[in-house]
Amino acid sequence: MLVEMKDIVVDYGPVRAVNNVSIAIGPGEILGLLGENGAGKSTLMKVLAGVIPPTRGEVVLDGTPTTITNAKVASKSGIRFIHQELNLCTDLKVFENMFLGEELRRPTGLLDTKTMIARCREALGRVQADIDPEAIVADLQAAEKQLVECAKALLFDAELIIMDEPSTALTLGETENLLEVMRKLKAEGVSFIYISHKMPELFAICDRYYVLRDGALVAEGSFSDVDENSITELMIGRQLAHDAFDDHVDTSRPEILLRAENLSGPGFEDVSFELKAGQVLAVTGLQGSGRDQLADALFGAAPFDGTLTVKGRRVRSGTSIRAFMRRGVAMVPRMRKERGIHNDLSIMDNHNMAYLNARARTPWISRSGAAERYERQRKAMSIKAGNVANPITSLSGGNQQKVILGKWLEASADVLLLDNPTQGIDVGTKFEIYHLILGLAREEGDHRLQRGAARDRQGRRRLPRHVQGTRERGPGAQPDHREGLDVLLHRREPAGELTCRSSRLLRPPRPRRRCAGSRPAACSSSWSPSTASCCRSCSW
Repeated sequence: MLVEMKDIVVDYGPVRAVNNVSIAIGPGEILGLLGENGAGKSTLMKVLAGVIPPTRGEVVLDGTPTTITNAKVASKSGIRFIHQELNLCTDLKVFENMFLGEELRRPTGLLDTKTMIARCREALGRVQADIDPEAIVADLQAAEKQLVECAKALLFDAELIIMDEPSTALTLGETENLLEVMRKLKAEGVSFIYISHKMPELFAICDRYYVLRDGALVAEGSFSDVDENSITELMIGRQLAHDAFDDHVDTSRPEILLRAENLSGPGFEDVSFELKAGQVLAVTGLQGSGRDQLADALFGAAPFDGTLTVKGRRVRSGTSIRAFMRRGVAMVPRMRKERGIHNDLSIMDNHNMAYLNARARTPWISRSGAAERYERQRKAMSIKAGNVANPITSLSGGNQQKVILGKWLEASADVLLLDNPTQGIDVGTKFEIYHLILGLAREEGDHRLQRGAARDRQGRRRLPRHVQGTRERGPGAQPDHREGLDVLLHRREPAGELTCRSSRLLRPPRPRRRCAGSRPAACSSSWSPSTASCCRSCSW
């Protein structure tokens, strides 16, 4: 089937998400659709899949203009869309999901369960998935759920399958199996539109590419004529600086902030390590190796045996997540749809959630304060969003991830666990986050990062699980470990005095309080070793 999209325009109010884009894909072809987060890739594909109508333009199937009004019409036309966030009902069985809304019935009107299970098993076999059709979807691994979506598309003779970030939650082995399935289906005449930020996958599986930037088509061609660097620069519109990662230095200090001794739990056993102030500590492993469960245990989201100490205080298994947060531990979780966002809440409310649980001192919500915190992170992380009252699901996956990251940075935690923080984020934004982490490590107090992958193909070295940094202090000044992240930057003044400066990056200033030490007045902006000792409760 030849599919053409001609002069597609999509407007969301005053915002033009897709601007006069035309693409075409023939039978048995795998097309790569590239672009930064918010470039319009998913929006364009939603038009083709009947999820949203175009403002202007037309879809042509085998030379015939076709109006695709909904997903059912798209399915009957041979088009299936596997969304970035999988659309499976986790409490239903596999075959029930695959036939959801299109159930087979007997002449009596009753469900023909036996036939549905048989056809489901046949479709799963086509994608080389050893999955029981009567298994509950909640019990499947992420890779198995992805294959169920592929089998569902084949069940109804799809001729074009759109895959939006299909390998985000897959291991390398699972991804290679998915690509092999695509090659097999391509040989049978099935076409694919493959949306991904992972360059090795795109070069391995795709024939041609289209590049979108700010809703417009900026380039097209064959993957055989370009390399990874040139295609990346087409996506982001600029060159990437790699040398900053080569200049990364160890900034660790003797203070131990996190200690795990003989830690065991579901999926991991006898794990011991010490995290020092300023240390970069990476933990990596394949899916199922226990790294995810370890991250959950360090945040109080999973039980554990052994000894876990945070800043000298032991934390026991069963301690609530809120207690971990109030002790200075925060976590950006993996699988944002299931674990990172509140689908029914607005962008603003999602962004404000960690602050309210970790730092708020009153039950009242300050809308002006929430707006200030969001605006600070929006500028720092280049979040592309319209009205902050819109649901967070209105954002692209990458911008959702930025909101989640900014949310936890506003919690001013001492220990920040980032579990696969660049999931679903384009390569340009990944570099921005990498530079941000290194900048925070150089200029801020205590920062840590957990990475799911040992090495990103676009990065220069293995990104850390935990990142923490120090700053220069004046002559005679002693390191101040009482406030952790809340110790501000200082710079040398001509007269030898040190002046407090709030961070130029993402860390928010703490509210001014009256000093609990010997000084009766609120602290001024001046700091020196002689006055710091009497300001134990002051956040300035």
